[in-house]
Amino acid sequence: MNPRLDQPLRLGTRRSKLAMSQSGHVADAVRAITGRPVELVEITTYGDVSREHLAQIGGTGVFVTALRDALLRGEVDFAVHSLKDLPTAQPEELVVAAMPLREDPRDALVARDGLTFEQLPDGARIGTGSPRRTAQLNHYARALGKRIETVAIRGNVDTRIGFVRDGELDAVVLAAAGLNRIGRGDEATDLLSVDCVLPAPGQGALAVECLASNAELIASLAELDDPHTRAAVTAERSLLAALEAGCSAPVGALADLLADGQVVNEMRLRGVVGTLDGSTLVQLSTTGPVPQSYDEAMALGRELADEMLAKGAAGLMGERSL
Repeated sequence: MNPRLDQPLRLGTRRSKLAMSQSGHVADAVRAITGRPVELVEITTYGDVSREHLAQIGGTGVFVTALRDALLRGEVDFAVHSLKDLPTAQPEELVVAAMPLREDPRDALVARDGLTFEQLPDGARIGTGSPRRTAQLNHYARALGKRIETVAIRGNVDTRIGFVRDGELDAVVLAAAGLNRIGRGDEATDLLSVDCVLPAPGQGALAVECLASNAELIASLAELDDPHTRAAVTAERSLLAALEAGCSAPVGALADLLADGQVVNEMRLRGVVGTLDGSTLVQLSTTGPVPQSYDEAMALGRELADEMLAKGAAGLMGERSL
């Protein structure tokens, strides 16, 4: 028997309940594929310990850098990230070996008294730490003829929902995927339609990353990869990169696969950029054949970004570097 089969694979993960749950699901799948034990190695990231708002500390990479450093130092064999936390530039020494089947990409509202977004009273206080959500929620409220107040919040799922339970806020907005992964999806009082609020690029998807030199592990992890998820999120992240925006900029994007009967034959990519008060949005979409390669998916995102920039998207982001 190969002695390496007894040697555990070390999976690097953030310590939060959500991250541990996500990583636990991946660990189970990797055990089944490789026949090897997998142990979780808990790593604290800057984003976990900082009490500043994400937009202030740069957003992009704050939950990722410590995990990547552990990979590069050989302290863990692979790591699981929420894809929306990954910077769009990929280090040469590392590879995203798998993007498993995506969870629900939508944003979820958790409101007092079981209210939906449309039922919230005028002037409702809604907690979110995301400029993307802030811009689109304000726009959605304007379309309904009412005003909301968005309140910047941080913290884990318990902390955020606690603001509603304690009566401090009328509602908070979280990723539906996160609630589902920790078994709390039923606490959502409304799932926000992507026609009203587009998610963050890559929301609901995971990235399983390892050293680019570890061909054997890459081959094993590749069995977890979902090609449709990879094509969709690659197009979304290409749009984000082409807009030169980090994950703290108010950019939403979603690529859906459009089926004709049982056959998936087209992909629709939608993107949005808006001012934080929701007064101005640039929202465009494009539809084309399902990308068959990384380059085709990247091209789809770049093309839509170019159209959005031509419509004035750059001036709405505030953070675009010149």
